[in-house]
Amino acid sequence: MGTEKTTYTKAYAELEQIMKDLQEDKISVDDLSKKVKRAVELITFCNDMLRSTEEEVSKLVKQLGLA
Repeated sequence: MGTEKTTYTKAYAELEQIMKDLQEDKISVDDLSKKVKRAVELITFCNDMLRSTEEEVSKLVKQLGLA
């Protein structure tokens, strides 16, 4: 995902752009496979980030005795 650290916000924004381009037929057949593969990478990254964050928050809530 490049040399720059990917964040959830950046990944989600890139995914939204890919989806918008797909909906508006802005992606050529030549680039379609590459864009779909990138979208899968971004979805996986975002899902992993969400799971990780959920686990971390759950642990913190348990430490506070709120759960």
